[in-house]
Amino acid sequence: MRWAVLVIVIIIAAVYVGGVVFFHSHFYGAESIFGISVRMQTVGRLKQEISDKVGEYYLTVVTRDGDEFIDAADMGLSYDDKGEADELLAGQNPALWPLMSLTAVSDTDISVKLDDDMLGEAITALSCMQDENMTAPTDAYLEFEDKSYVIVDDTPGNTLIYDSVYDAVREAVLDGESEVVLEDHDCYEAPYVAADDPRLTGECDSLNGLLAMTITYDFDDRQIVADYDDISSWLILGDDFSYSWDEDAVSDFVYEMAYKTDTMGLSRTFTTHSGSQITLKGGDYGWLISQSATTEQLIGLLDAGESVTVEPIYRYKGLSRATDDIGDSYVEVSISAQNMWVYKDGKCVVDTPVVTGTDTDERRTPSGGVWAVDAKMEDYYLTGQGYDSHVDYWLPFNGNVGIHDASWRSSFGGNIYKTNGSHGCVNTPLSAMKTVYANVEIGWPVIVY
Repeated sequence: MRWAVLVIVIIIAAVYVGGVVFFHSHFYGAESIFGISVRMQTVGRLKQEISDKVGEYYLTVVTRDGDEFIDAADMGLSYDDKGEADELLAGQNPALWPLMSLTAVSDTDISVKLDDDMLGEAITALSCMQDENMTAPTDAYLEFEDKSYVIVDDTPGNTLIYDSVYDAVREAVLDGESEVVLEDHDCYEAPYVAADDPRLTGECDSLNGLLAMTITYDFDDRQIVADYDDISSWLILGDDFSYSWDEDAVSDFVYEMAYKTDTMGLSRTFTTHSGSQITLKGGDYGWLISQSATTEQLIGLLDAGESVTVEPIYRYKGLSRATDDIGDSYVEVSISAQNMWVYKDGKCVVDTPVVTGTDTDERRTPSGGVWAVDAKMEDYYLTGQGYDSHVDYWLPFNGNVGIHDASWRSSFGGNIYKTNGSHGCVNTPLSAMKTVYANVEIGWPVIVY
């Protein structure tokens, strides 16, 4: 039994000593270098296998259009022995070789070297790097569709950035990677404007808000509205996420509005005191929109982006903004009847005979139109060629022609005007003139026919 034990001990000792001697020149660990197991390898054999494997290396370049490959020969790749294997063996304790099963599995890096010029040429030669195979990205943009602005998606394209590709490929090779995904390394040109760009989404929201706006111009018995159809045609989209207005188109809108609603100097149909209808032409009474100021006003309202009801900006205003702008408060003078009526809020407050201008070309009272009362004056002197007369009340409506009392007259109406009329004014009895003056205001229409 003793001899048997002794023999076993001698055998074990011999195996152990033999292992110590063997693992002075061989690896016993489970490490790997460049994917090659080092166990039982000598440093020399391991280096040869590494060199052979580096020569067989190739890198898969994953692009948006498929995979391409660059092999070791294309980039002049070779093993750059910097003693990694020697250091690994030197750090191994041969006396511990029986415990090699407990050695942790790891992968020790090695150094490789490549020819940068060859690598650049290999990258340039890739199919994905050819101009004819690259499509530039397109920016997201706004498009008018179904009465609103929508964002049209950007397209990524497949245009590669050489410097980024080169850096990504070189790093992958030196790290011993089997593939490099160009998408993960920002190698592609990106659109300047993506569909989720807050500048673009903000512009889209702003424009659609503008399309929902209405600008209503109120003309008493009718309205003219700038709404979706108008506003959408006026918008001009800029290149910097801004917008502006087509001022010419806005001005055209104001012009059309003025054409439809201006009344100054235009023909009107008027129902006289007797109920007959006459056509009046000319005169200075009525409404006249200031087109330039109203255009500026409208652009300001559009910029504000809120729905509002407003009036245009006027150069001249009448008394009533209804289609019948004479309304129900006015002065009516009939030359043939030599009579004047004053209506206030539809009720006749004055019905009086008058004397108008002598029926000659020089003194005839202007007629056939509508004028506005220009002023109200008391204790006034009327002067002209051959006269200087004091009046208690004076309501001019056409230059030096107006309505006033005439204390120098003892009678009114009839045919006095034909031979002994005024110089063009409407002479009125003082008692009636007091009532006229008390009721009529500046801007009231005066109809003479």
